[in-house]
Amino acid sequence: MQLADLLRGEISRITAEGGSRLPTEMEISDTYGISRQTVRNALKLLEDDGIIERKQGSGSYIRMQRQGEDSHQIALVTTFIDDYIFPSLLHEAQSVFERNGYSTLVYSTENKVEKEREILLSLRMKNVSAIMIEGSKTALPTPNSDLFMRLKESGIPVLFFHGSYRNLSEFPCVSDDNYGGGYLLTKYLIDKGHTRIAGIFKSDDMQGPERYHGVVSAMVDAGLKINDSSFCWYDSEDRRAIIRGEGADRIDRFINKRLSGSTAVVCYNDEIAFSLIKRMIEFGKKVPDDISVVSFDNSFYSQIGAVPITSLGHRVQRTGKVAAEMLVSMLGGGKEQSLSLKWELTARASG
Repeated sequence: MQLADLLRGEISRITAEGGSRLPTEMEISDTYGISRQTVRNALKLLEDDGIIERKQGSGSYIRMQRQGEDSHQIALVTTFIDDYIFPSLLHEAQSVFERNGYSTLVYSTENKVEKEREILLSLRMKNVSAIMIEGSKTALPTPNSDLFMRLKESGIPVLFFHGSYRNLSEFPCVSDDNYGGGYLLTKYLIDKGHTRIAGIFKSDDMQGPERYHGVVSAMVDAGLKINDSSFCWYDSEDRRAIIRGEGADRIDRFINKRLSGSTAVVCYNDEIAFSLIKRMIEFGKKVPDDISVVSFDNSFYSQIGAVPITSLGHRVQRTGKVAAEMLVSMLGGGKEQSLSLKWELTARASG
């Protein structure tokens, strides 16, 4: 598997140089200092993935996308497969694809731009009908715009979900109304009498800045003071540490330094809200008596903790279903526009 990953990078280089043939088994064996049997196993993995073709007595050749060839396979590329909202999204999308005669190939970028590029290069060689993708680090412009444009020029429909890139605005995207959600949650808190509101948001995805924008806009419209020190940001690496239980120090600093003086906090999602409430209880703080907590996603995280979380969710329009239906329409020649899904609030005990 490690060799197959290395060869994928070699295939990208060969393709970029206009080549189509891989080195021989002996050459690969000598280059990496491993047995020819291991080389054969790695090449078999690439062949099974549809990336190469092996011809008896001739060698291994890169399998290029054939224009007009109908594969009935749709690639679904997400940031984190371990994300708590991914299983339901995958189920929704797969159900739509299966009803329309398509199978699903699933990939994860781990929210890394480099990994996204590797996957896109791989998909250019595979025979896929369309791509449904959650952009990586969408708060930033993507350096992978060249690959997205090549896919478009090849006639392969590409649809973004959750987040897309500002330098690729011509591609449709199904996203949440993040600004509106931040505004709605904050107005809910203000209507309950809160005037000192804090927030914790993810910095490297577009959802974070958009949700923050909604929060502070609602505060300004209500004539409230915005205290910059009451807002905290975390990125994908911080998230990994938090879900592994290694990020308590960051949450502790937020509780001890950023939440001081605040009576309510808007969280980026249920995952961070759940961790925050758990830690605050360990510090002896009471939710919502000492501080109210509200969040996004209305997931199982909002219901399994010691204090059920007030959260925004979608009761009718589910992102996976809507995005998959839009992509199927694009495969049929439909000209789709970006769509923003409205939130609905479910009030619970946290605030």
